[in-house]
Amino acid sequence: QVQLVESGGGLVQAGESLRLSCAASGRTFSNYAMGWFRQAPGKEREFVAGITWDGNRIYYADSVKGRFTISGDNAKNTVYLQMNSLKPEDTAVYLCAQDAVSQRRAGSYSITYFRPVAYDYWGQGTQVTVSS
Repeated sequence: QVQLVESGGGLVQAGESLRLSCAASGRTFSNYAMGWFRQAPGKEREFVAGITWDGNRIYYADSVKGRFTISGDNAKNTVYLQMNSLKPEDTAVYLCAQDAVSQRRAGSYSITYFRPVAYDYWGQGTQVTVSS
């Protein structure tokens, strides 16, 4: 049974940083691309960052590019999201997700990374609140 557990959310002021973690279990972590999404109240779930299963390609939403960094640690079965220079508009529940396809080819991931339907397992989410 696959489980994804996020942690690291909290309340911060604009300009501060947070590091989110997502610990995965249940299948071989290193075989799957991982993504971070977020969802604010009344809004659709939106892509934040994604990393291919081999770590060779990383994608970011334009709104977080240059401020957020996604990384993975296969030894710890964990994916991270370092968030710097946080803004009030970053306030949302942040969810990690695991790709539905083992060792998905880079070409395929390049057109699926931002689609929630491409991921078959999701964490419960962690709240990030940024005050102005």
